[in-house]
Amino acid sequence: MVQEIKDSILVLNNQDLIMKHNFRQLTIWKDAVALAKEIYTLTQQLPKEHKYGISSQMFRAAVSISSNISEGSSRNSQKEFSYFLRTSIGSAFELETQLIITKECNISPDVDIDRLIAKTQSIQRQIDLSPTM
Repeated sequence: MVQEIKDSILVLNNQDLIMKHNFRQLTIWKDAVALAKEIYTLTQQLPKEHKYGISSQMFRAAVSISSNISEGSSRNSQKEFSYFLRTSIGSAFELETQLIITKECNISPDVDIDRLIAKTQSIQRQIDLSPTM
């Protein structure tokens, strides 16, 4: 992830940084979209009484991860891009919490929640907010 971002920065006059990459080519974005699709499938299987509760929250959090990565990639500074990555990782932690609650409350016993938690944690690890980015 860090190398993808470094490769996508163009330095002008040794002062200004401009993001020059297509979010569709970022592995982290692709992984986040794939996770959102799996979360959508999960939420469609949850009991109807959870449709406007945890089901809705999980899907919104999952969609927010890739959405913030793509929005941040359009920004003109590293500071702005980092802001959107921080928002994205926040959504990933929110999703992980909701998956844990779903598992502990046994809301969806037929779904491998641990696998979805592992995928969410993988995305969290991919988001690197180090200053050398």
